[in-house]
Amino acid sequence: MAARSPSSLAPAFALAYALLVAYACLHPLTGWRDSGLPAFDWLWAPWPKYFILEDLLFNILGYLPLGLLLAAALPAQWRFARKALVAALLAGLFSFGLEALQNYLPSRVASNLDLGGNAAGGLLGALAGARWGSALLGPQGRLQRWRARSVIGGRSGEAGLVLIGLWLLGQLGATDLVFASGDLRSLLGIPAPLPFRPERFIAFDTALTASGLLAIGLFVRCMTRGASPLPVLAVIALGIGAKSLATWIFFEPGAPLAWLTPGAERGLLIGGGLLLPALLLPRLAQHAIAGTSLLLATALVNLIPENPYLPFDRRLAGFSNVFSFHGLTGLVDSLWPYAALAYLSALGLWRGEHLAAAPASAQPAPRRRARR
Repeated sequence: MAARSPSSLAPAFALAYALLVAYACLHPLTGWRDSGLPAFDWLWAPWPKYFILEDLLFNILGYLPLGLLLAAALPAQWRFARKALVAALLAGLFSFGLEALQNYLPSRVASNLDLGGNAAGGLLGALAGARWGSALLGPQGRLQRWRARSVIGGRSGEAGLVLIGLWLLGQLGATDLVFASGDLRSLLGIPAPLPFRPERFIAFDTALTASGLLAIGLFVRCMTRGASPLPVLAVIALGIGAKSLATWIFFEPGAPLAWLTPGAERGLLIGGGLLLPALLLPRLAQHAIAGTSLLLATALVNLIPENPYLPFDRRLAGFSNVFSFHGLTGLVDSLWPYAALAYLSALGLWRGEHLAAAPASAQPAPRRRARR
């Protein structure tokens, strides 16, 4: 049987990114109503005399990856102009649909300025995707070749890559807790079960950071090939970079290392000391430790007291795009460990069955007695 040729990664990435954009634009998805105004009245409204430049740039940058991924997902034999035009048109129509839906949400405002920024970002991304998308994301692209070398094959590898991307997105949330995810308490509006005391918070923060570091490190190891620790270290470094970027943007004053509390510092040392020997264990043992660490970190993040000294910049609350982004990262961060735990369980079960069947299949078939 001929080997199955690798497929482009762009369609899966484009779909996942489009779903994230849709949730961010329609957050919080409640309070739908008909305002009584014409459905597309916002489209012909005069552009405002004053607007926030950061808001416009956010709209442009938010749709740039979508345009790139859409162009890369189109047939490789299409010409540059056709791919760029179709991808830009799809991104523009997608933005138009979301802005029209925002007209029915009381917490959102449909805007032709936002539509223009999104369309511009989609066009820029489409031009880049038509030029470099196939070389990067195509069946024989650089990313596909790296994936074949470093990540387990099939849909399991693709699902693992998507989960890693979602974990990095969750680290961009406006919270001072590094490597923390699964906070259903905040998502459901449940108050903290324990009052704040400095020594209690530091102890929880230490255990949470250590277990979170161990969980994400072994999660990466379970979905990668070989024994090299570089993928694990790269994802951890990207997570720390994402958290530093978030604290620099959302905290007041902008301090990129505001997340490095005494508890987080101790947790990094303890978690790193536990992770290094765990990388030498058999894969099934790593699955078990990763799942246990993930459960522990999820329990701790729902029990840790609220930090009353969190220096969140409240001035950012007035920006609609910050509201959207914070809602998106909060949802992803809250639900990620449950999806990751299901992934680890399925992958570990498959590996366990594969290893259990290997010795039996390796044994020679019994010889039949010859008839006399």
